[in-house]
Amino acid sequence: MATSKNIRGLQTGRPEEGSHHFPNKVTFSLPIAVLIAICVILLVAVVQILFFLCRTLLSLITNWKKRKTRDVEAFIENYQSLAPKRFRYSELKNMTDSFKDKLGQGGYGDIFKGKLPDGRTVAVKVLNEPKGGGEDFINEVASIGRTYHVNIVSLLGFCFEGPKRALIYEFMPNGSLDKFIFAEKGRTLQPLGWEKLYQIALGIARGLDYLHRGCSAHILHLDIKPHNILLDQDFSPKISDFGLAKLCPTKEILISMPDARGTAGYMAPEVYCRDVGRVSYKSDVYSYGMMVLEMVGGRKNIDVGVDNISEIYFPHWIYDRIGRQGDIGLEDSATEAENETARKMTLVGLCCIQTDSANRPSMGDVVEMLEGSVEDLQVPPKPFLFST
Repeated sequence: MATSKNIRGLQTGRPEEGSHHFPNKVTFSLPIAVLIAICVILLVAVVQILFFLCRTLLSLITNWKKRKTRDVEAFIENYQSLAPKRFRYSELKNMTDSFKDKLGQGGYGDIFKGKLPDGRTVAVKVLNEPKGGGEDFINEVASIGRTYHVNIVSLLGFCFEGPKRALIYEFMPNGSLDKFIFAEKGRTLQPLGWEKLYQIALGIARGLDYLHRGCSAHILHLDIKPHNILLDQDFSPKISDFGLAKLCPTKEILISMPDARGTAGYMAPEVYCRDVGRVSYKSDVYSYGMMVLEMVGGRKNIDVGVDNISEIYFPHWIYDRIGRQGDIGLEDSATEAENETARKMTLVGLCCIQTDSANRPSMGDVVEMLEGSVEDLQVPPKPFLFST
């Protein structure tokens, strides 16, 4: 039976003194100093974790670089009898007068003019930060260091001193081919005549044929373009820049390559699209064909600066012109021999840039086609535009 106190409490809705009351919500109020201390502890923990990760990553990179350096040293030791002379970095500074006379700049480093102790003028290519642990350096020394051909630039020495790496070549006074075949505003160099262009195309073909089947190991250059063709005092061509080269066993025709290498506009379709086919020596043939067509046209094969949209892709334009008119439209002053040379080079170039590598000739066949009669050459199928 409820007492009067309990009844009054129920009526008023307020608990009487001595009765137990539990609030609906409990709140905690922490001092600001405690919150700041917790934030500082968390921040210190995060910084320590990041520091540990960065130190671990740096250690891995350092060990990787050391291992790659040991790999290069081991390679040099193994091929010491075949490799050219090794120079110290201090010797490079002396022969280039502290890198005073810069000849040019490429994607792999700067090139300086120098002089060997015996008086020979040389070109010294100082490589940038090595990519792939120095793979480009090994490629160049391993491939060009064992080649001896009139149309292959000679590697006279190298420098490997920690991160400082350089290659010493014979000096080519007329520079690279691109300076003579591309019409540019303000250009002072005289264009080369058709006979000289023909001799250059033939010399490059002979050099590539030697790389593909004349060496103890097949060498795929994989970056044939006018910029990598050097000209001596007589304008005889020499293939250079073997940083992307691939060495293959003599019996191996197809090679495995995990990533595309080369220059857009010159790369064969199979180099960057595995669905088209496998990379082989025919990939160099494609690059050679694109370069020869640029020599014929005096312009880059893909040129968006032309007035007529049908001329943007030069191989298609020149193919259609040969098909309709039977010639490539030289000036009226051109002799019959010049027209014949231009037509021969054009037909050879079109044969080399067939999309299916099986339809491309070998470089040995190219040499025979260039040395033979133009009457023996037929217009090949129109090459399919396979844009990079």
